[in-house]
Amino acid sequence: MRIPAILQTIAQDLLSQDAQAIVVGGAVRDHFLSLAAKDYDIEVFGLDSLKALESTLSKYGSVNLVGKHFGVLKLTHEEEVYDFSLPRRESKSGSRHQDFDVTVDGEMCFEEAASRRDFSCNAMGFVLGTKSWLDPFGGKKDIEAGILRHTHSHTFVEDPLRVYRAVQFAARFGWDIAEETMQLCRQMVSEGMLDALPKERVYLEWQKLLLKAPRPSQGFVLMRELGIIADCFPELHALIDTPQSPRWHPEGDVWTHTMMALDKMAQHCRTTQQQSLDEKQTLKLLLAILCHDLGKTSTTTIEADGRIRSIGHEKAGLAPSRSLLYRLTDEHDFIASLLPLVEHHLKPSQFYTQGAKSAAIRRLATRVNIEELVLVANADFLGRSTPEAVSGTYRAGAWLLSQAKALQVNTSPLPPLLRGRDLIGFGLSPSPRFREILDAVYEQQIEGKCQNREEALAYVRKYIASS
Repeated sequence: MRIPAILQTIAQDLLSQDAQAIVVGGAVRDHFLSLAAKDYDIEVFGLDSLKALESTLSKYGSVNLVGKHFGVLKLTHEEEVYDFSLPRRESKSGSRHQDFDVTVDGEMCFEEAASRRDFSCNAMGFVLGTKSWLDPFGGKKDIEAGILRHTHSHTFVEDPLRVYRAVQFAARFGWDIAEETMQLCRQMVSEGMLDALPKERVYLEWQKLLLKAPRPSQGFVLMRELGIIADCFPELHALIDTPQSPRWHPEGDVWTHTMMALDKMAQHCRTTQQQSLDEKQTLKLLLAILCHDLGKTSTTTIEADGRIRSIGHEKAGLAPSRSLLYRLTDEHDFIASLLPLVEHHLKPSQFYTQGAKSAAIRRLATRVNIEELVLVANADFLGRSTPEAVSGTYRAGAWLLSQAKALQVNTSPLPPLLRGRDLIGFGLSPSPRFREILDAVYEQQIEGKCQNREEALAYVRKYIASS
């Protein structure tokens, strides 16, 4: 296992004090998954106090005491941060997620300390002094078998967030959840244990699922099996068994299509062509495709001839999208930037079929980022089992993106040719009429009738004279 030199140095210092430094948690798990370690957590056994650990660590960098209540110290050495802790016991002291009594005990054995960890894969240790492995709960064997198994039922249920962690870990690594762990998670859901979780914590696990899982749908299928979707996310649960036209959606109901589209979006965001997407934009696109058909649950009808239609489902999807998203986060601007992708997700196909003119495309750019919209529409189109989708080509998206780029509105609307200060030059005083005039000029831009500043100024002269 690759260990930074500073940790080896600190381990030798601790050995001289009859203490053992053991790397624990994700870094050990990722070693057996052949993944690069991003964070190192070190648990120190044999010291009698956190003060003694702080005294040792302070010789090697700055020590942050923020996690002192939980027996955690952060060491910053040459701009790298390492978490050090003493073994501790935690017991639930109230109904809230953060209600825990913590007792630090440097004499605790590794097996007891590891028993409070969530899964066997996260309960292994690497002893820095002896370069040996500790694996009291068979984590390595479970990793090799692709099994996610909880370490201890009593400690597991004290933290309901672990149900969401089980979902995202299983989806990220493509593992099966052990049957006994599935049963325990179902029990926790049915008893309402997840209800007290802060939405910020839940949203963080959703982000890990969406951004890190090769096929995020696996996590949502697990949430459905565990009862989380039915209990906590009624907007998504309503998609189950909502029918669709077999002509356009031979794959089945809206839930099935949404899961297929979600995986297509995740796949697309990982391609080399999309390396320019940052994490926040990727998350926006994934949540947009998750929400894109929520409006079908209220608009789907079956006609007398058997045709299934969902007229107006794009706009009808805004309310349930807001409801779902605000249950996860209060990031108003982020949600506001996402909703237009839901409202307009059919526009690329509609515009292509209609042969939309330049003005319509310019107008669309004032409402939504067209490049992002095409990505959502692409995932919507390919996330189904029609022959056209299986071919992997979405002609409507390519056409609209080409048109938008030619008009220079693919990522933002046309910049206005005139602003308020230009109207002052006509001798006008600032007033509500300014907005009326500027809107009229901008509409001329959209229509392609004013293509430069001089034409815009000429239009304003005529507009003022006529009014």
